[in-house]
Order: sequence, then C-alpha cells, then structure tokens
Amino acid sequence: MDDRWRGSVALALASSTGGIGQHVASLARGLHAAGCEVLVCGPAATDELFGFTAAGVAFTAVEIPANPGAQDAGAVRALRAALAARPIDVVHAHGLRAGLVAGLARPGVPLIVTWHNSVLAKGLRGQASALVERIVARSATVTLGASDDLVARARSLGARDARLGPVAAPRLAAAKRTKAAVRAEFRLAPGAPLILSVGRLHPQKRYDLLIDASARWRELSPAPVVVVAGSGPSYMSLAQQSSERHAPFHLLGRRSDVPDLLAGADLAVVTSDWEARQLFAQEALTAGTPLIATAVGGVPGLVGDAALLIPPGDVDALDEAVRRMLADPGLRADYAARGPARAATWPTEEETVAAVRAVYGEVTARV
Repeated sequence: MDDRWRGSVALALASSTGGIGQHVASLARGLHAAGCEVLVCGPAATDELFGFTAAGVAFTAVEIPANPGAQDAGAVRALRAALAARPIDVVHAHGLRAGLVAGLARPGVPLIVTWHNSVLAKGLRGQASALVERIVARSATVTLGASDDLVARARSLGARDARLGPVAAPRLAAAKRTKAAVRAEFRLAPGAPLILSVGRLHPQKRYDLLIDASARWRELSPAPVVVVAGSGPSYMSLAQQSSERHAPFHLLGRRSDVPDLLAGADLAVVTSDWEARQLFAQEALTAGTPLIATAVGGVPGLVGDAALLIPPGDVDALDEAVRRMLADPGLRADYAARGPARAATWPTEEETVAAVRAVYGEVTARV
C-alpha cells in the first residue's frame, strides 16, 4: 500500500452529530499529521462539535443541510468558491448529501465519495433519495462504502469504481466515573440493571421498539432502567410514547460522557433498522459492555460473534435477548470479554489514513 501521498485534499461533510463527523475529524487529524494540506468544508456547527480548527486544520463553513432543498444551490456556490480559493488535488465527500453538493460543484479534480448510510425513506422522499444516490454514484471517481451492501448498491447504480472503504475504530476515552457513581445519577434501585443505547433520535434507530420492550420489563424484579443518549427529530414522539406506556425509559439528550455511561451500564442495545459501521456498537465492544444488536447492514461483519444479534423490527426477539442476558451473569461476562478482543481486529486511525492516502495517490496519478 502506497501511503506516501502528501497532496492537498478537501474533505466535505453535511450536518452531522455522530459517526460521519467523527470519521472526518479522524481523517483530518491523520492527514494533517502526515503532511497533507487539508481543508474541511461543512456546516459551522460541525467545526464547533468536532474541532477541525482546534486541531490546526483549515475549515470553511459550507452549510450543507441534512435534507435536500432550494438551499443546495447556495451550498454548491459556497463549496465551489472554497475549492477555487486554494490548490486542491482531490475532493473527498462524506455521505450522499455532501457527495451531491460536491458533484454539482464540479471541482475539476478527482472526486471520492464515502457512502456511510443507506436510504430507508419510502414514497416521494425515497424516490428523490434514489435519484440522489444515482447522481452521486455516477459522478464520483471512486466510491468508498462503509459496508459491503453500500458498495453493492453503488455498483448497481452505475458507480465507475466502488470498493469497501476503511473506517477507523473510534478511540474511546477512559471513564472518569465509577459504575456506582453512574448508577447514583439515575437513582437506580439496588441491583437494578442499567440498559444503555446511544444514537441520533431518528426513526431508523427504532427506539420505539426499545420503549415497547422496556414497558414489558417492569414485571422483572428489580426492573431494569433504559437510558438513551442522543438528540434528534424523534425526541417528542419518543417521549410521548414512553409516557403513555409508563416505560422505565429515559431520554438523556446529547451526552459527552459516553465512556462513563458504558462503564455504568449492564447491557448496551442497538435496535436500528440499518447501520454500516455502527459507532455505538464499536464503543460498547471496546468498553467491554455486553451488546445486543440487530443483524442489519454492516453490523454482523463488524461485531462477529462478540454481540448477541437479533432480527430487526422484532420486539419479541429484543425482549427475549435482554431477558436472557440479564438472567445469565456468565453469558454477560462471556460477551464482555469478546468485545475488546473483537475491537482489536478493527482498523486503527493510522491504518485508515494510510489506506485513504493510497486511494488519493491512485486517483491523482490518473490525471
């Protein structure tokens, strides 16, 4: 692998509060440290959240929203101006929204687009998203998919060169609080299990299933408490559902202490309809917190046998899996040990940066 490339790259992203932004931040830091000239273009809020400027990386605000609309024309103009303001050898867009804007900006240099998410919308919105997928697939010099199904999807839509793209495993900070301190925050009864999920409050994450299951767990003694850290458009509907079901389910909002929450949790749960390289699943396995996750997208390949996998959209399977885990301390200990061992097999930030630089070198050599 040729990781000697030290040219100039523009990394583009749309609105992000989670995995995509963290991946771009990881790449930006690594590329900058390797001697590359790096410009990040994205919404101003992403710089505040992920610290591009604080890391010494050039940043230009380009307001690419999460959903397409009339404002895209302004984003295209802003990105085109940012790319024209300095020498750029390659543009690397992350996500379909950034990929669309970057393609319409016509950068005049090789365009790489990493696909991080699948389109799950139906109806007219789904049709519009499918059109965006096709445009992005055909405009990219190279398409990198975060999971095998995304690679297959891009190829089916006419991508010239689609391949699996490296995504570094997140670096999980050490917990600053003890398990007892975390339990005290939530006022847990003695012996009550704490079940944790972390992610954007969005229908894709299927937290509605977790609420329905948690309502069933009130009959257990002691009853487990479920907490979800994250923000997003589904907050009000989830809060209402939880209240109506009298579920021991709590929305924490966005949290910066996920390592602490994992240290305090007895189980981690992912209920999504689809994921690629699910960020919280990686954090849970790294921390050694037993994980139950849906067998969707790239999750099975990511976690291997280090998590208990269940079908998506199946509240009975979720209920049974949690009860099984809670009733068997030995099983929880087994999965707790498997997690860090599996995490050790994932690509590091250094390996990911080296692989991406090799792709940059490949596409720029063709020019």
